[in-house]
Amino acid sequence: MIGVTVTFSYPGGLDRSRVVKVAENARGMFEGMPGVRFKFFTFSEKQQQAVNFYVWESEEEAEQFFSPELLGRVTELYGAAPSIEFVEIAEIVDNSKA
Repeated sequence: MIGVTVTFSYPGGLDRSRVVKVAENARGMFEGMPGVRFKFFTFSEKQQQAVNFYVWESEEEAEQFFSPELLGRVTELYGAAPSIEFVEIAEIVDNSKA
């Protein structure tokens, strides 16, 4: 499995309502999406960042998703260009079914 961190930085001006609205509008697109196990939309007013974290079944699926066209669209939606980091996931603990 592959984790992908997508970070949008807003030096001096995170618009919380904009970030929340983007998340609300985009959620449905990811529900049931092949290859995506989890997606988390987050923001930190303290760090002036919106950070989205994905867990993908494979690196190939993740890399195909993050096309130049997609990056252009999310830059426009969030009002900031993202930085993207791919990491290999060694293990997941999921206590939601406990």
